[in-house]
Amino acid sequence: MPDDADRLQLLRQLDRLLNGMIAQQRGKVLAIGQALVPALTSEDVLNPDGYPELAADGPFNYEDGLLAGLLAAQMAVRAELRADRGTPRA
Repeated sequence: MPDDADRLQLLRQLDRLLNGMIAQQRGKVLAIGQALVPALTSEDVLNPDGYPELAADGPFNYEDGLLAGLLAAQMAVRAELRADRGTPRA
């Protein structure tokens, strides 16, 4: 079992890894979205409900779901990092 310092280091490494994965996945989601709606912006992708073309596209929804999962994992890691600093969880 890792000690507290090792645990914090692992959590920080995991957070950095997730940052890279999220950036890559955001790019992928945007590229798929722009293939369907060429004028789509990165802001539009954050709220795709206004675009029926996106709502109806299986690959877009799949990749957007993967992005949501990565973001949820990162939030969990960051909550652990905050807890270790003595910051109460919300």
